[in-house]
This record gives sequence, structure tokens and C-alpha cells, in this order.
Amino acid sequence: MNDKKPSSMSKAFSMFDPWSFASAVSEYGVDAWQRSILFADVRRQRGDQYREHLQEQVPNVLNFDCELVMSGLEFTRPINYGMVRILPTADVTIDPVKRPFIVIDPRAGHGPGIGGFKPDSEIGAAMKAGHACYFVGFLPDPVPGQTVEDVMRGLAHFVRHVGELHDSCIGKPAVIGNCQAGWLVMMAASLWPELFGPLIVAGAPLSYWAGDNPMRYGGGLTGGSWLTALTSDLGAGRFDGAWLVENFEKLDPANTWWAKNYHLYANVDTEGPRYLEFEKYWGGYVFLNDIEMQYIVDNLFIGNRLSSAELITSDGLRIDLRNIRSPIVVFCSYGDNITPPPQALGWITDLYRNDEDVASHDQTIVYTTHESIGHLGIFVSGKVGRKEHVEFTSNIDLIDLLPAGVYQATVDDNPDAAQSPHGPGSHDGYFMALHRRTLDDVRNIVKPDPASDHRFRAAARVSDTNLALYKRFVQPWVQGMVTPEIASMMQTLHPLRMSYEWWSSTNTLAPTVAGAATRLRDDRREIMPDNPFWQVQENVSAMIVRLLDSYRDQRDQMYAWLFEGLYGSPLVQALTGYPAESDLPARNHPGDSPEHLAFVERELARIRDRMTEGGLLEATVRAIFYILRTRGEADERHFRHALKFHGPERSGDFDMSSFRALVRDQAVLLAHDAKAAMEAIPTLLQRANADDIRERAQDLERLVKSSGTLLAEEEASLQRILALFEQSAPAKKLDVAKSSISAPTAPEPKLASISTHRTPLPHSTQPQKSALPTATSATEKIPAVPAKKASSVTRQLPTSATKNSSAMKDDVIAAAKPSSSLKDDAAELASSTTKAAAPVTDTPAAVKTPPAPITKAPVPAKKAAAPVTKTPAPAKKAAAPVTKTPAPAKKAAAPVTKPPAPAKKAAASVTKTPAPAKKAAASVTKTPAPAKKAAAPTATTGKATTSAKQLAALPAKALPSAKKATSAKTAHTRQPAAQKVSRTSAAKTAPKKGSEK
Repeated sequence: MNDKKPSSMSKAFSMFDPWSFASAVSEYGVDAWQRSILFADVRRQRGDQYREHLQEQVPNVLNFDCELVMSGLEFTRPINYGMVRILPTADVTIDPVKRPFIVIDPRAGHGPGIGGFKPDSEIGAAMKAGHACYFVGFLPDPVPGQTVEDVMRGLAHFVRHVGELHDSCIGKPAVIGNCQAGWLVMMAASLWPELFGPLIVAGAPLSYWAGDNPMRYGGGLTGGSWLTALTSDLGAGRFDGAWLVENFEKLDPANTWWAKNYHLYANVDTEGPRYLEFEKYWGGYVFLNDIEMQYIVDNLFIGNRLSSAELITSDGLRIDLRNIRSPIVVFCSYGDNITPPPQALGWITDLYRNDEDVASHDQTIVYTTHESIGHLGIFVSGKVGRKEHVEFTSNIDLIDLLPAGVYQATVDDNPDAAQSPHGPGSHDGYFMALHRRTLDDVRNIVKPDPASDHRFRAAARVSDTNLALYKRFVQPWVQGMVTPEIASMMQTLHPLRMSYEWWSSTNTLAPTVAGAATRLRDDRREIMPDNPFWQVQENVSAMIVRLLDSYRDQRDQMYAWLFEGLYGSPLVQALTGYPAESDLPARNHPGDSPEHLAFVERELARIRDRMTEGGLLEATVRAIFYILRTRGEADERHFRHALKFHGPERSGDFDMSSFRALVRDQAVLLAHDAKAAMEAIPTLLQRANADDIRERAQDLERLVKSSGTLLAEEEASLQRILALFEQSAPAKKLDVAKSSISAPTAPEPKLASISTHRTPLPHSTQPQKSALPTATSATEKIPAVPAKKASSVTRQLPTSATKNSSAMKDDVIAAAKPSSSLKDDAAELASSTTKAAAPVTDTPAAVKTPPAPITKAPVPAKKAAAPVTKTPAPAKKAAAPVTKTPAPAKKAAAPVTKPPAPAKKAAASVTKTPAPAKKAAASVTKTPAPAKKAAAPTATTGKATTSAKQLAALPAKALPSAKKATSAKTAHTRQPAAQKVSRTSAAKTAPKKGSEK
């Protein structure tokens, strides 16, 4: 197109100047005529684009090159979904160490591709951060008989396959679910939690009765889901997605009926390409099976059964979002009129009573809210893509390390952006901060309304009744009359489809308009913005928008009044079986399963043992948690500072799942009993080298002080930690010197390994079995490890993880205030068992040797140490006379060669006495029983064994460990996950479905 030739009108307009008035009218008339022709031509191109899009074999709007990796059509229970690998562009380098990302698009009326619609979309942000990226899309027509459950199982297969392709990367695949795909991903992750890494759900409705969105009244005002069944029957068993899109458009009539088209008309010279690009997606209607759509409307939109754990799969497994063990990032916006923040976050308040309830289920939830972006803008807006999505992908490992709890993520301008090597416009221009939040903060957003829930419960009951009546008396007639040909004709005549169909190059007037538009572009005379008639036009347009907005507001208010009046009336409440004066909640809280309560009780009994497990890395993590325990926020800059302490980036052998378990475990221990956790630090450091201890203390101090000025309490905590580290350093050095003397006979202490697997929640192990019966071969099975086996598997943390301990420091900073301690009775129990366990850590053999009088057995030459039994005092007290200064017990242990010493000390002096340490410990018959012996009955009697009502309160303070979070060893396995599945017995219990061929 040639350069535009603006009009020559530049002087002020005057109604009393005939020439000026005539010139303004003429210029406005010419411009309006030209704009009309160009507008009609863009709309003609839209019709042609729509027809061409329908002819594509796999219609989509994905803006990246890709290659097919897996097709759901090949599964035993086929689905119309497929997964492709996004091919990196020339300016993108994929890091094989970083976890892959999987973007799943919504199937809610439109075609696939919105997650990769622009270079700055979710896919573009993930690839620029160096992550391999996969995209899950779908065909426009579903497979006959396909169900929501089939799709859910198919998604699990896709995620498992990506995990196998990237089994050497750090962490499990991160999955992004947009809108409808968000709740689908959450359902799959609750059944197969071992497959998924961090989840990002963007604009996804999860609690459908929450908020004040007018769309939630639609089902009740039309009498329920019988209309959904009728629509599917008129489509011969298929539900046309155009009806869903029409519902979305009705939410904003001003944009649908005027603003969108006027914006094209007013900017027709430049807006054409963007308009056509968006309309390709908006008009790419797809279909759903009748059984799929009915399931969605009955169980989610009207029934709202997802956020209360009421959904049961065909093989009897409960879909409980509390089973998810990966961090959940919820991204929503106040400008979203389809999924406002209350619907995106309401599931949290539906499932959890308080913050301790969140922690006891070991769930990490991060939410962020935008002030103005619209629903589609969450996925495709360039501004959002350059900001929120970039920060999420850049800091996904940081999010994965957060301890259990609720956090809010904010993305702000980076004050250090000017010094960024990538320039101020890069992702370094922003930084993400994490703030600890409470469940009350979420409630302030959701604003739960029990009275409203009662009305929606009545509407759900009415819907069930009307649907049953329709299926019994009407549906057979409709299905008998509608043929595939009639259904196809009705779909073509849909109003939205007609708006694309009627005006295209097939219209007889289209060639004339196209030719005129071509000539006008060569001689375009664009009007000046100061033309008075153009200004009148703009004002009239704004007035039309205001009128339509006013109509929308009044309509929505009327919908709310009608709904509340109808379903809130005592008559309707009584007819649906719910008395209006009833104080019972509209929905029963899912509560704590017996398996979860049993798990919490086991955790309380095992916390004592974990207090002294680990080494230098565990001590450092625990120390940082302790120092910064009063803080409630941190940002990604602290994480980068921590990475600098250990030099280059993490290597490929770094086990993220083990490190994540370690960080979360230390947060649990500190929250349970901070005093006992600090007293155990010298025990953790006893096997470390003195130089390493001092170096780690210096790193710790630099990290803590790099986050800003410390509070007085934090400074005091820092000094206490540094003193503990310094005391342990010389003591360890002395022990090393003495151990060289008795090295030939003293047993080498066995290093404590870090357990990367814990017994998973029993109620989360059931879903792992659900995939087994659907597979037809070992390579098709969803991986799962029986809980009993998983709990016994341990693995040593890689050396790189110990060296790279600074990488976790930001996670510790990012973790905000830890949960409060347990109730007095549980704290008392843990405190007593922790103190009793102290001497046992030095003498593992003493735990297994029952006390017995030495006189009952003949004393061989080896047992020269038997006189130890003559000392009535316990071993711990016997060491007291040896120590003439108030030095720590560890330092005093060196000269213990004459008086009776603790079991481990006796072993050190074996060069002078032939009695081994194990026997010496056994002869101390008058000392108290070893800690583990004493703790066993305590864990099953007294306060630890409580009633069911009391057990329900225990999770409120007892944070479950990270061993459970990494159960089944699926996060970072080096062998095909399906091999583990083939060894389980559950594969024979249910019909096969949902797996690939």
C-alpha cells in the first residue's frame, strides 16, 4: 500500500464558515466510504479464512513449527488429542538439563493453539528460558464414545512419555493448563501425582458456585442441564462448540455487537491482520461428545463436585485435589469475565479449613492475580507473556522447592534492570517475589457465601430432576427424529457459523468489493483526527458502548434477582429436600480420610528420628529456615545470589526431587520443634570436615545479609547459628585426629543417607492404581509404585547436591513464617523423645542390644570392659567427671579412656580394653532404656494415640515430610517408569481403558 495522503484540512472548523463546513463534510464522507469498502473486504477475507480453516486436517492457530510425538488415536481407548514437540527457532537454545514444559490448550468450543498463538505466549516464554516444550492439542471431531475420563488418562500418558524422554533433566515436567484444560490437568494430577511437576493453571474455573459471575446463573435459569442434553441430541450425539462460544459472547454484548467491529472500522488501515489472526481462533469451532458435555455440565458447572472431592472415576477412585503433590500455580485476573479470581481460587477454601490443614496435606499453592487483563489475554497477551509467564518459567525450580503452604507471587519492575546484560527490555526487567499468605487472605478474595451455596444446591437438584424427566419422556423422540444430515444442516445454520459463512468470496458481490478495496488502498485518503465529524463519530461510538454496558449490568442484576428469588424461596428449597431454615452446609466438607489421619500419626512418631538425620547440607538448610523464620517474603534475586555461592549452574547429576525433599523436610522439622531442631545441629555436623563447616557458615552469613538489613531477632539467631557451627568445627577436627590413632579397630561410622521416598498418603496411592488396568503392555502403563515398597527405598543425595547447597537458600528465604508448633501434648512427646534419642545417635548398636546382666554369661577375653557395670550411673553421667571444663560433650569425649564412657566412646578406646563397643553398651544395665525403645510405646500410648476427633486436630500442626511428596520415585527416575508398574498386582483388578497401543 502506498503512503497515506491525509486531508489538507488543518485550520479550526467553524459552523459559520461555509467553506470549512463543506470541506469537513466532504473529507469525512470520502473517508467513511473508503473505510466501509476496506472494512467489508477484511470481513470477506475472514469468511475465506474460515472456510479454509475448516478444510485443514488438523486446524489450529499454533505459531510454532512442531513435530508429532504421540497420537491419542492410537490408545486402546482412543481420544482425539495429540502431542507435538515444539521445534526451537534459530535464536533459542534448549538446555537438556532443564525440565520440559507441556502446554495443554482448552477444548471449550474453540480450536487448539492459543497457548502458542504468539511468540510471547506461554510456549515462547518457556522456550526462551531454555526449556524443551511440548504442546497438546486436539482434532475438531471427538472419537465416538470418548469420555472426559478417557481424556484425563490420555493426558497422564502424555506427561509420562515426556518424563521418559527427559529422564536426565532436573525435575519432573511442568504442565500448563489453560481454562478448561486447567481443571482437566488438576484432575489427572490428583490421580497420578507421581507423574507431574509444578502445575500452572491459567484462567481455569475450579469452584463454579463462587464469585458473582453472571454466567453461573445460566444453568439454573434454564432449568438445568436438560437443555445440554437436547442440544447434543439435535447434533446427533455431538455438542457444537459454537454454543459455548455464543455464551461467552453474551457476557459482553458491547464488545460482541459493536466495539470489536467498530475498532476494526476505525483502524481499518492497520487492524486487518490482527483482526484476521484472532478471528481464525475465535471462529475455529470444535465439537464434544454428548457424554463429555453432559459430564462437564452436571458435575462441574451445575453440580460443582470437583472442589469438594465428590467425583468418582469408573473404577471407583476418588478425584481429590488434595492428593496433588506438586506446587500449584494459579494465575487469574480481575478483568476476566469468564473465570474471575473467586472461581479460580475457591477450591482452596472449599477443601481446606485453615493453614495447618494445607500444611498437613503437604500442598504448596501459589496464586497471582492481574488487575485488568481479559480471559484470553492471560494466554496470549504480549504484555503478560513478557512478564508473568516469563517469570513463572524462569523461576519454576524455585517454586518447586517451596515448603507446604499458601503463597502469593507478584511480578514487579526490577530496580537493577539497568545493569542487566540483556538490556532493560528483557526478562531481567522484572523480578518475581513470593509472599507467604494465609487461608484468610484467600477467603477475602473468594468471599464464600453459604446462603448462595444453598441456592445453587437447590438449582442442582432441580437440574437433576428435569434431566431425568427429559431423558425419560422426550429424549427418545428427539433422537429418533434427528438424522446426521439434519444435524449437519442445523450446525451450518448456527448464528455464529452463519456470520462467517454468508460473506466470503463465494458471495456474488464479493469480487466487486475486493476489486474496489484494491484500488482504494492505492489512493487512500485518511481523515485527520481533528475533523469534527470524526470526533462526533467517536463520541457516538462511546455512547453506544456505555448503553450496551448498562444493558448488560441491568440484565445481569435481573438474572441474579430471579435466581435468588426462585431458588432461595422456601417452597423450592423444601421441594428439593432442603429446608430453608437448615443450618447444615450446602456441601459436606470432604474431611480427612482415615488413611490421612493414620499418616499424620506415623509422621509424629517419626519426627523424632529425623531430627538427627543428615549432615552439613541439612544443617545449613535448617539454619537458614531458623534465621529467617519471621520473614514472609523473598524474591528471585535472593535465589540468584545463592547460586553464586557455588559457582556454575547445577550439573545434570543434581537430583531435584531429593533436594526438594530435603528442603521441605527441614521446614517440617523446624516448624514442629524449633528448639530440638537447633539442638540437633551439632549432631548433623559431626561427620563434616572442619574447613567445610567454617566455609558453609561464611556462605550462610553472606546469603542472609545479602537480603537486606537483619532484624534484631534475626541477627541474634544468626549469631547463635554461627556459634553452633564454630563449636562443631574444632570438635570435629579433634575427633579426626584421635580417630587416626584407633583407626585399625574402631568401626567407621556409617554415613546417614537421605531418604528420597516416603510412604505416600494412602488416599493418594489409590489413584496410582487406576492407570494400571488400562494398559495393555508394560510400556503403556502409568507408572506407580506400591506405598509399602516406596517407603523402604532410600537413596544417597548426589555429591553435587551437597556442594550446591547454596541453591536451596533462596527457597528457604522464599518460605515464609513456618507453621506453629504442635499441640502441647504432641510437642511434649516429641521433645521428650528427641532428648532421649541424643545419646543413641552415637551408638547405633546400643539400640538393638537389650540390657542384660553381665554376670549371666561367661566372660571371654574380649569382655574385659565388663567392670563398666559396677558404675551405677548412666553412660552419659559417667563422662561428666572426665570433663573438667564446661566444654561441649563432644570435646570431652576425646580423653575418655579410664572412666566408663558412652557406648561410642568405649569403642574409641578399644585399643586399651578388648571389650567392643556393642558389649560395653549392653552392660549398662542400670541406665535408662535407649531412646528408640522408650519412644516406641510412647508413640502408641498416652497422648500420641488419640480419638478420631483429636487426630483431626493433629494435622493442624504436624507438617508432613517431603519423603511423602516424592513417593514412588517418579520425579527423577533413570529407568522407564512402566517397568515399575508391571511389578504391581493392581493391573488385574479393572477393565483396560485409556492407554496407548
